[in-house]
Amino acid sequence: RNTISTSSTHIVGLKADGTVVAVGDNDHGQCDISDWSDIVAIGTGYDHTVGLKADGSIVAVGDNESGQCNVS
Repeated sequence: RNTISTSSTHIVGLKADGTVVAVGDNDHGQCDISDWSDIVAIGTGYDHTVGLKADGSIVAVGDNESGQCNVS
């Protein structure tokens, strides 16, 4: 199942094979998702992107000024 998440700065798509694609503004690295795999859900914020992996762990990239990418 493919999923799309949008923010005002970028668009992220979850492909059926668990990989992710992103386009748009990447000033804060919010589109740096090329090495993501085994993703089952995605979300976007203004300048960040979050992914939920099949094993339950979370990955995040982008602006972390308010700690929004501190998901480890």
